[in-house]
Amino acid sequence: MYKFSYAEVLDDSSDERRGREIMALEHGIALLRKADAKNPMAPESIKALRYVQQLWGFFIRDLADRENGLDETLRADLVSIGLWIIREADQIISGKSQNYAGLIDINRTIRDGLK
Repeated sequence: MYKFSYAEVLDDSSDERRGREIMALEHGIALLRKADAKNPMAPESIKALRYVQQLWGFFIRDLADRENGLDETLRADLVSIGLWIIREADQIISGKSQNYAGLIDINRTIRDGLK
């Protein structure tokens, strides 16, 4: 029988969560790259932007939770980044921007910071 301390279980779940976050960001980056090569109004492009908006909506809700263990300043900075990503995706959807490169770069930076 295996014995694990509570801290080890928490570390594992934190590592698993981080791995899922990395995978979700990688998926979003891949979708954005494909969308950047297409017409901004193509269904695949809108789907990519909506995915990234939903992903960051989830991240923002998690970051706003008082149980989130990250430093308060870091959480606030990440929420600001997430809000920018959501707004920038809206700008692309409405035809006011084509800044896929900015969305890709920011998501890549966040992903790399999780590794």
